[in-house]
Formats: sequence, C-alpha cells, structure tokens
Amino acid sequence: MNMKFMQIAMKHLPHGKKFLDDKGIELNMEDLQPMLELLLNVMSEAYELGKKDAETN
Repeated sequence: MNMKFMQIAMKHLPHGKKFLDDKGIELNMEDLQPMLELLLNVMSEAYELGKKDAETN
C-alpha cells in the first residue's frame, strides 16, 4: 500500500512544490523527503481508519 501512496504523493508533488515556490519557499527533493514521509504516514493512517470503519459497517 505504501507504494501506491507514494505514487499518489508523487503525482501531486509538482502542485505542492509550485505552491511553496509561489510563497517564496524554495525546497529541493532532499528537503521535501521528511514531508513526503509525513504525508505517507497520514495517508496510511487514514486508509486504516477507513478500512476499520468499512469493516464495522
């Protein structure tokens, strides 16, 4: 599942990078790595929450 989450994150990364660039915050991929890891953790937790909810309903 993490690979799918990474693909989704990478799909939207250019938009996020543009947003930061427009705000005057310049980051390279090395700088973005911790944020990508945080995003993957959030996506994983949201997935597990949705999965648990689906199982109980």
